[in-house]
Amino acid sequence: MTNVPLLDLGPQNRALEAQFETAFRDVLRSNMFIMGPRLEAFEKDCAAFLGVKHALGVSSGTDALLLALMALDIGEGDEVLLPSFTFFATAGSVARLGATPVWVDVNPHHFNIDLTDAARKVGPRTRAIMPVHLFGQSGDLDALEAFAAAHKIRVIEDAAQSMGARWKGRSTMSSGDFGATSFFPSKNLGGMGDSGLVTTQDDALAERARILRVHGMQPKYFHREVGANFRMDPLQAALLHIKLPHLPEYNCARAGNANFYHAALKGRAGIAENRPGADKAAKLLLPVDFSGQGIWNQFTLRVPGGRRLRDLLPDPPASSAVLRRPELPRRRQRTRRRAAFRRSPQRPDLPRAQRRTTPVGRRLARRFRGGEG
Repeated sequence: MTNVPLLDLGPQNRALEAQFETAFRDVLRSNMFIMGPRLEAFEKDCAAFLGVKHALGVSSGTDALLLALMALDIGEGDEVLLPSFTFFATAGSVARLGATPVWVDVNPHHFNIDLTDAARKVGPRTRAIMPVHLFGQSGDLDALEAFAAAHKIRVIEDAAQSMGARWKGRSTMSSGDFGATSFFPSKNLGGMGDSGLVTTQDDALAERARILRVHGMQPKYFHREVGANFRMDPLQAALLHIKLPHLPEYNCARAGNANFYHAALKGRAGIAENRPGADKAAKLLLPVDFSGQGIWNQFTLRVPGGRRLRDLLPDPPASSAVLRRPELPRRRQRTRRRAAFRRSPQRPDLPRAQRRTTPVGRRLARRFRGGEG
């Protein structure tokens, strides 16, 4: 039986190889390797695709989050609400600025942030909420906006896996104060290395983000404040610009694959969809696009009871991987021999208390660790 790789970028990139080679020669001969018209053209078309006023190409998806936080002046003493089930960079960007990540539980069916639990975590130092549109499915943008308005906090959408996903016709990255995404090669719009994008509808925030992207510099060699080097290379922009018009096609192809898997698996013994009220005896839960406009960055199976899918399929015809481990603070996870997320000096009980108050995320964490306590 033919083995299906977890990710094969070859067919997608080979179809555009001649255009990539032409773009590379154009950039090479232009001698313009920092910023410039190729980046601006890519940004303009990204903004049009997403329905936003401003799009800024940056060096990575992580730097997109960091730049958004910096532009909102989030730092020491501030708290940011974020889901307990996400990639390290979501919380890492918050901690890097001296702010405190506040863990919020996730919905057990689509794994996006649970706003009911978020309301319980709002405190006097809460400055922002950072929802993650996980696995290519948008969260409820209307509910997020209402939540932020009610609590007078900022919104930074982490759309690293969901560029092009929509909620009632509105694209991710078009709501709130900032949107951020990644062009890591495995994304639906994947680059030839690291890069990312920041979006906003606010003119003043866009201008500040542009200045911070180049070390806080404006005009040249005059530095208003301390920024960083968050620039996207023109070569990366030129290559991504070739792929951008094909993104709807790529998204549709992934949806077609998801529909195929559903048709082949749904209704079989021991398999159910991951919906409220799903059969508790099911050994395998299929993902559901609750928004109806997801882009299926990943087709993520949930295996109840602490088992691993690869244990159930001893000789699988398709490659598989554990794609997400919740970044819950725990003694085991250390960075340079220290805890990655130390206890906040303002709230020394924060990590332990939050482990007790994110039951879904904690349960998922135990299962990913093979049923450990």
